[in-house]
Amino acid sequence: MSTWLITGCSTGLGRALAWKAIASGHHVVATARDATTVADLVALAPDRVLAVALDVTVPEQVTSAVAQAEDRFGGVDVLVNNAGYGYRAAVEEGDDADVRALFETHFFGTIAMIKAVLPGMRARRSGAIVNVSSIGAQRTPVGSGYYSAAKAAVEGMSGSLRGELEPLGISVTIVEPGGFRTDFAGRSLTQSSTTIADYADTAGKRRKEHDTAHGTQAGDPDKAAAAIIEAVEADSPPAFLLLGTDALTTYRSVAEARTAEIADWEKLTVSTDFD
Repeated sequence: MSTWLITGCSTGLGRALAWKAIASGHHVVATARDATTVADLVALAPDRVLAVALDVTVPEQVTSAVAQAEDRFGGVDVLVNNAGYGYRAAVEEGDDADVRALFETHFFGTIAMIKAVLPGMRARRSGAIVNVSSIGAQRTPVGSGYYSAAKAAVEGMSGSLRGELEPLGISVTIVEPGGFRTDFAGRSLTQSSTTIADYADTAGKRRKEHDTAHGTQAGDPDKAAAAIIEAVEADSPPAFLLLGTDALTTYRSVAEARTAEIADWEKLTVSTDFD
């Protein structure tokens, strides 16, 4: 039995993961900005589930959430940084305040949670950190430049973090989901108030009013939750985990295209060394 602290449990993957962890017999700290939205999860196993109000952009709430987890269950064994939302805009259309808020949640909120749990994990020389990214960090679709950038920042940090924590018995796993049938492309999707006509045929086609993906995604959140638990409980958790056939196909396509372009420009690449 482990203690899982999961951010963003009100809907989607976070809720599915909390439910699966509870069903698997674990202690679960289910967090959401409004703790009443996860009260039903507590009812599943009141002795093993704690609901905590948490906005990852508020330092006092981050500190309090981890302290409550430690007081109730003795520590956090698994941290899942899942809280987040989508943002659609051409790069030129992005509102500065919106973009900063996006990074505050996805990147700086993730950092805050990691820093809050690490003293306990280091003391115990054990633990697992799961940072939920997106295949968008690889695919970088038009209209999602800022979201892709935020997730790429999380991935870059996670790679370094893994090297720092592995000798201390703490694993770090980046999870890159493809499209899953959650609220991500619905209620959780935001977009810029500014629109520029020149981007109508690129980023404009992916604005909410033109997006038909919501509710049709191939990915099953319950199966994703089970996969994450299996990965975390493996003898050697992966550094990088794709979720969904679409994520796998996209990743391979991007990698192949990049490899081909590297080969095309190899001569110019190596020309920059001293003779």
